[in-house]
Amino acid sequence: MKKLENYVQGKWISGDGNGQQLFNAVDGSPIALASTKGLDFAATLDYARRKGNAALRKMTFQERGRMLRALALHLLEKKEQFYKISFQTGATKIDSWIDIEGGIGNLFANASLRRKLPDETFTLDGEAIALSKQNSFMGHHILVPKEGVAIHINAYNFPIWGMLEKIAVNLLAGVPAVVKPATVTCYLTEAVVREIVASNILPDGALQLICGSAGDVLNHVTSQDVITFTGSASTGLQLKSHPVILSENTPFNLEADSLNCMVLGNDVNPGQPEWDIFIKEVKKEMTVKAGQKCTAVRRIFVPENKMEDVWKALVTELNKTVIGNPHNEKVRMGSLAGIDQRIEVKAQVQKLLATSELLFGSLESVEVVDADAVKGAFISPMLLMNTSPFTSEDPHNIEAFGPVSTIMPYKNIEDAIELSKKGKGSLCSSIITNDARTAKEYVLGAASHHGRILVLNNDCAKESTGHGSPLPLLTHGGPGRSGGGEEMGGLRGIKHYLQRTAIQGSPSMITAISNVYQQYAKGNSCAIHPFRKYFEELEIGDQIVTEKRLITSADIDAFADVSGDHFYAHLINTDFNGTMFEEQVAHGYFIMSAAAGLFVDSYKKNPVLLNYGIDELRFTKPMYAGSSLYIKFTCKEKTAQELKEINPDVPMIKGADIPKGIVKWLVEMFDETDELVGIATILTMVQMKNKN
Repeated sequence: MKKLENYVQGKWISGDGNGQQLFNAVDGSPIALASTKGLDFAATLDYARRKGNAALRKMTFQERGRMLRALALHLLEKKEQFYKISFQTGATKIDSWIDIEGGIGNLFANASLRRKLPDETFTLDGEAIALSKQNSFMGHHILVPKEGVAIHINAYNFPIWGMLEKIAVNLLAGVPAVVKPATVTCYLTEAVVREIVASNILPDGALQLICGSAGDVLNHVTSQDVITFTGSASTGLQLKSHPVILSENTPFNLEADSLNCMVLGNDVNPGQPEWDIFIKEVKKEMTVKAGQKCTAVRRIFVPENKMEDVWKALVTELNKTVIGNPHNEKVRMGSLAGIDQRIEVKAQVQKLLATSELLFGSLESVEVVDADAVKGAFISPMLLMNTSPFTSEDPHNIEAFGPVSTIMPYKNIEDAIELSKKGKGSLCSSIITNDARTAKEYVLGAASHHGRILVLNNDCAKESTGHGSPLPLLTHGGPGRSGGGEEMGGLRGIKHYLQRTAIQGSPSMITAISNVYQQYAKGNSCAIHPFRKYFEELEIGDQIVTEKRLITSADIDAFADVSGDHFYAHLINTDFNGTMFEEQVAHGYFIMSAAAGLFVDSYKKNPVLLNYGIDELRFTKPMYAGSSLYIKFTCKEKTAQELKEINPDVPMIKGADIPKGIVKWLVEMFDETDELVGIATILTMVQMKNKN
């Protein structure tokens, strides 16, 4: 019998003893043994902190992002071998696609976030805060990687996605991971980790794997570590209450299975596109992954006058579902992950049947294709009905983690909102409606109890990812029963692995610490214009102060004619009584244009390739004809750009492969009284001197 190995302290090693036997979910045949007995978990965590954390912390966000992208590309090349193993978990091709390519997609998505982060090992968070009248004292917030390890305790339903969606976030943040997948399907996770290790893309200690029991790993956590858990609420609470976690105040992110719901809007009737969308979405959520998703729909709320039409339509569709061996192309629903899961699902359905009736399916038998229904962990989809959802608590408290959902009636949208809340917190909810007022009322009324709400209609159905699909750039988690945690979420997710620290000091000192120029800091007086410097030659704080330009009425009139902006305040013959202005005022965009005329190094060719955009443009004081304008122009921030990959099938944009970077410049606009009249951050694309 094959024995799975653990990847710890830079080595593949087997645990002692026989360990737990793992079985093929489709035919019941034994696959492997898994054991972590004899592993030194204290040494494993220490290795992650000492080796992995130290290496990742030295890398910039850009380097970490490119590392994730390289890993995603590598795993994508190896995906077919993962599909072969995934079938043994009972997953169909579509189920496996979600797990495998969905997980790899998380790596790509998080890799792309590097473009929103600096080429530094740390980042600033939020805006600068002035703390003194003379602008000599200020505050900011800085984010640095925690000096611990992310410990991921994952569920059995997504052996690949569950790992990759979590490590993508901690690795981009600069924190290593120890992954403990659920043992029943850990053989698939092990196969992926073997490819990750073989690629040599991650530094030593960045990723470790334990296949089997978590042992005493939680006894060795510290305040710098982060623990994530996906699974049942009861197990999550038990782990979260661990005395070491409590004493160390170790962050614990819990994503628990929840009683997610879907609502059919009262405006939707048979024959409408939204009706078909609703039926299709419910069926999909019940049968994809055999209902073994933490986001799967468990409660279906339907207007009471449409209950019969809905359940009959659902029964018709469920009856078309072909169940059996995932290798068979006709099969649309595979098995549960194991026999134990089937026993558990049946026990939960029995509890639900105390207050509900079974409309479709069977606890005793299931018709399967190309498989043995007894040896394999197969189960029938089951649609239940409860007609008293306000007085029956079972449908709102009991979850059967399989292809099981309960349909319930509601009278009006207020009832639907209240029923959705009876689940006491869920990962996601959906409402299918074409009525904007209904959608708004439901979202605002139900949002406090759900981590994500999908509003689905014919406008977005073709491109929608659906009710049960968490997305890497949106938060995944929910309040109450669903754990109160939050995973992914783009930059929000990364911040769970970063320590936010308030820093205070002079603008010049904060500039020196952050490598981002802060307003009122001392600038570097430039002998030559900054636009004549290549990217590598520019230093943060490089600064020029321009000559003054007189703003005339003729200038304002000319800009009005050129731009077509004849707003009354820009016209000389306007009666300004009762307005905010004293006389003809210059266009804000004219002031910005005039500013560019002052700070741009004109006529001569230089390393500046193009203007990339303007951020945070504000006009703080009106400028009238007769005022004079001058500019303080400062290099604020630099980020190197990657060379674009050359695609022989796509025409190359001229200059696309030139080594270059994006430079942010602080543009401060002053009048002749030295008062600030405007401020902006402009971005330019600047060529690098180094051609390699």
